[in-house]
Amino acid sequence: MTPNGSAIRAIREAQQLSIRALSERTGINRGYLSRLERELIRETTDERVEVIAQAMRVPPAAITHKEMKP
Repeated sequence: MTPNGSAIRAIREAQQLSIRALSERTGINRGYLSRLERELIRETTDERVEVIAQAMRVPPAAITHKEMKP
């Protein structure tokens, strides 16, 4: 799945949630989350996207890039 780093960051900041707090909620390393937000990680598992989305109380589609179907 292709995460949308800028959307993850925007939602996290709008919720006044630190990257440390998101890390604690998800169990995902802060460095990994930071790299996701900066779009240094282009693909991640569906499970990680789901965990992040649940922690921020948004649907997974809100934090992913829509893939174009031919």
